[in-house]
Amino acid sequence: LADQFCNAIGVLQQCAPPASFSNIQTAINKDQPANPTEEYAQLFAALIARTAKDVDVLIDSLPSEESTAALQAASLRQLEEENHEAAARLEEVVYRGDMLLEKIQSALADIAQSQLRTRNGAPSQPSPAES
Repeated sequence: LADQFCNAIGVLQQCAPPASFSNIQTAINKDQPANPTEEYAQLFAALIARTAKDVDVLIDSLPSEESTAALQAASLRQLEEENHEAAARLEEVVYRGDMLLEKIQSALADIAQSQLRTRNGAPSQPSPAES
């Protein structure tokens, strides 16, 4: 935020028209075209406002004074319980997936054997799983 303020002031100083002093003629910045100071002002105002909002969001995300170590510990315990429950559900789903994979692989092996027997002209015999 301070960096943006510094940059904004620097650009505004660079783009500012020279002040006229009585009886002194200056040639500084006469050969430079006029810069769009209004656009710079809007740009830096938007950048500064956005950074200020980001700072507010960061401040709001900090733990409040009401958040004590006991409350944080209780919250962590609750999260750990939820994590263990989710891990148990995941293990069950993985186990069922492995069982289903074995059934599919067995069925594919039976299909492959049947196709080989059919191509070789051998009569199709029911596999032990079909009986």
